[in-house]
Formats: sequence, structure tokens, C-alpha cells
Amino acid sequence: MKNTKSILAVLTISVFLSIVCISFNSCSKDSSSTPSYECTTCASTPDALAENDGSAKGVYKGIVVGSSGSLYIDIQNGTDLITGTLIIDGVSVALTSSVSYVSGQPYVAPFTGIYNGSPISITFSVGLSGGTPTVTSSDIPGHPNTVFTLYKETSTSLIEAFEGGYTKPGKTGTFNILLSRGLNLWGGIAKGNEAGAEVDEIDGTIDSSNRLIESSNGTILGTLSGDEINGSFQDGNGDTVTIHGERTL
Repeated sequence: MKNTKSILAVLTISVFLSIVCISFNSCSKDSSSTPSYECTTCASTPDALAENDGSAKGVYKGIVVGSSGSLYIDIQNGTDLITGTLIIDGVSVALTSSVSYVSGQPYVAPFTGIYNGSPISITFSVGLSGGTPTVTSSDIPGHPNTVFTLYKETSTSLIEAFEGGYTKPGKTGTFNILLSRGLNLWGGIAKGNEAGAEVDEIDGTIDSSNRLIESSNGTILGTLSGDEINGSFQDGNGDTVTIHGERTL
């Protein structure tokens, strides 16, 4: 009987403690919450120099869809070099240009590199004051329909790139976003994973609650929190679309 009473006592205490833990959420092994995703390699301040804010020189950052990735272009930002880095499907490709920069002129040049043992080329174009940066054409083996969106970074407005995806009933896809917290602006590219899927390019603003609001219809797509974007919304067909993105540049 003594052993039985001891066992009952232990069980009674265990049940009591379990109730306390559930009620107050105070008995987990690790009381600290799981930290959110953080891009430890991403810049916290602009790379761009103030002297290049109004010229074709400087830093340009972009997102890539047609697989997924990012693009970084550096046109003599503090050096005499003109270089780039393309990251696509997790593979980093160093890019170079042989076209010299001429002060007061637009800059148009092919950037070349080697991707998985094959040569690639990306033709970059930007206006003389740094406006309308664009990839006008690309030749990337295995990625014939790659789409780019680029912004010019300035000394006062850090540009950040987020890579992620979306899900909706019966479909999944890539959804990458480029944004500036300083300007409260963002642009995105979405493409379904199914064969022949169309590319959607959208943009909008970031409100005071860090919500991404689409400019065309006011839809709140998600919320920016640290180096993550999460959200869900109803599309034009009434389907619930869920998005998630993590900063990579």
C-alpha cells in the first residue's frame, strides 16, 4: 500500500503541474521564443555612395524569377570596377562588363559570366541619371524566360531583395519582392510553377504598420517583419493566397 500511495501522489503532482503549465505556458524546456529568420549576410545600410545618387554610377539590386534569385550590379561605386553578381537557384555567378562608363551618358552593357560551366550574358541598361534600370535581354542556359526587376540604391535608401513563394488551392509558385523601407515602396514578380505559367509584375506601398499594399486595388498582401514577409489575401477569383518571403540581398 505504501508504494501505491507514493505512485498516486506522484501522479497527482504531475497532473497538477501539467495543468499549471498549460494554463500559464510557463514550463517549456526553452522559455525563449524561436527567433525569426535573419539574413546575416545582408547589408543594414546602403552600399551606394552619395556621389553616385544622381548618375548612372552606383549600385543596382534586383530580383529574378524564372527559377529564383537576385542580381547585384556595381558601376564604379567607389572603385574603377564594373561588376555584378547573379544568384540563381542558389548558385552565385560573378559577372563582368567590358564597356566603360562615360560621365553624363546612359550605361548599356552586356555582363558576362560562367554558370554551371556554360557562358551566360545579361544586358543591363540604365539612364544617365540612374533612372529606369532594366535587364533588356538575358541568355542563361536552362532559364530561357527569366524576368528581372531592378531598383537603383541610393545613399539614403537601402534596397532589399526577398525571395519566396505563394500557395493557393491547387497551385504553387515563386513570388519575389524588391523593396525600400526608406521610400515605403515595393515591387514584386510572381510566376506559377506549372508549365506555361504567366508572369505577374505588381507593385505598391508599405504603410505605417509595415503592410505591403498593392497599388492597383489596395489589397494587403502581407506584413514585413524584420527579414521576413508573411501574409494571406483573397485573389480575384476568391481563392486564398498565402505568401512567404525571406530576405536574401
